[in-house]
Order: sequence, then structure tokens, then C-alpha cells
Amino acid sequence: MRNQRNKWKEKLHEIIYEADTREGKVFDVILLIAILSSVLFVMLESVDDIQVKYGAALNIGEWILTILFSLEYILRIVAINKPSKYIFSFYGIIDFLSTIPKYLSIFFIGTHSLVALRALRLLRVFRILKLARFIGESNNFVKALKASKAKIAVFLFFVLILCIILGTVMYLIEGGDNGFTSIPRSVYWAIVTLTTVGYGDIAPHTAFGQLIASVIMILGYGIIAVPTGIISSEMTKTQDLHLNTQACPNCGEDGHDDDAAFCNHCGSKLHN
Repeated sequence: MRNQRNKWKEKLHEIIYEADTREGKVFDVILLIAILSSVLFVMLESVDDIQVKYGAALNIGEWILTILFSLEYILRIVAINKPSKYIFSFYGIIDFLSTIPKYLSIFFIGTHSLVALRALRLLRVFRILKLARFIGESNNFVKALKASKAKIAVFLFFVLILCIILGTVMYLIEGGDNGFTSIPRSVYWAIVTLTTVGYGDIAPHTAFGQLIASVIMILGYGIIAVPTGIISSEMTKTQDLHLNTQACPNCGEDGHDDDAAFCNHCGSKLHN
């Protein structure tokens, strides 16, 4: 009886958490369609004309999808040996936040609009469609960000100091008559200009100020490229793509090597 229950639980885990089997793919594609439908319902409900004509039908559709998502959430908890690993994981929190607003709308008016958070669940598309190349690349990108965080922090600190200096210089050159009424406001202008955003709410009027502004704009293009170079350099050191969607049935950890037989986090045996 216990072995039968374990097999049932393993099968449920394989269908819900993984996308390597036919059943898992079907489940995840249906889930994607449900998520898209739910987000579409919320968007349509915000249009006054549609709300007047089809508000009741949209509300019923939302409740049906919310109940289905609630059942899915419960099944995800049941299918894993350590439920807390899923509940407090990124996807677990997103799943909870995308399900609870509809229930809260019973007691608090307007909170049902937060159901739009379900759009975040579309991140599962990378696992659902088995876009393993992108899964691996996203993992490499995260590793590269972590490895280069010190260099990027130093770079951002340098940019901040540069903006303070340039903002102070522009405050002295342009003055309050041209919109540079204070050093903080001038620093704000320097940041906007250096990042090539250019809102246009403040602009230099003197020839010298315009010359400095031109230099800052050109400098901005070079500065934008620096973090990209730092991250790209780190990414070349972490080229390890994982071509499977295996998730540990014990702790829910994913991102295992293709030939892995045991979880690299808790050591539990993985599905074949």
C-alpha cells in the first residue's frame, strides 16, 4: 500500500513539476492557457463597456480558474516531500500571490485586480516548452551577475561620484535662472543625461553648459557598455547548459546535470 502511494506521488510530481514526459507537457500547456485566460479576463474586466455587458460571465470565469489554481497549488504541496521548499520558493510565492487576491475580493473591494499577478506565472514557459537552452542561459546569467556583483558595485559607485561632480559643476555654470536651482536637482539632471534618458525638464542654456552636456551624453554610451562587458566576461566562464527539467521530488531543487542521479542540494534520488 505504501509503495503504491509512493508511486502515485512520484507520478504526480513528475507531471506537475517536470516537462520531460508527455503528461507533464500536457499539464503545463493547459496551465499556461489557464494563466493567459485568467490575465485576459482581468484585463477585459477593466474596460467599462465590456464590464457592463459581460462582467458577470468574466467573474464566473475568474472563479473557476481560481479554484483550479487553488487545486494545483495544493497538489504541488502534496507532490513534494518537503512542502516548505515549494511554499517559500520563488514560484511558490508567485503561485500563492496569484491565487489569493480573488478570495480577498470577497472581503476587500478592488483587490481582485491583483489577480493580474498571474502574469508572472508565465515565467514557467521556459520549463513548459522545454526551452532548455534558455533555462541554462538564464542560470548562467544569474551566476555571472553574482560573480560580477563586486565589480558592478564599484562601477556604480564611480558613476554616482561622477554624477555628483558633474551636477555640481552644472549648478555653478548654469545657476537657478536656467533651472539648476540646487545641487541635488543638478545631480538629477546629470543622472538623466548620463543614462541617455533625457526627460527635457531641465536643459542647459549657456554655451559652456551645452558643451559639458554633449560630453556627458557621449560618455553615457560608453558607460552603458561597461556593465555589459563585465557580465559577458563572467558568462564565458559559466557555460554549463542543463538540457532537462528534472526537479527533486524531495526539496524541489532544479538545474541538475543531465546525467545526475541524485539531487545536488539534498542528495535525494531523482526520477529516471
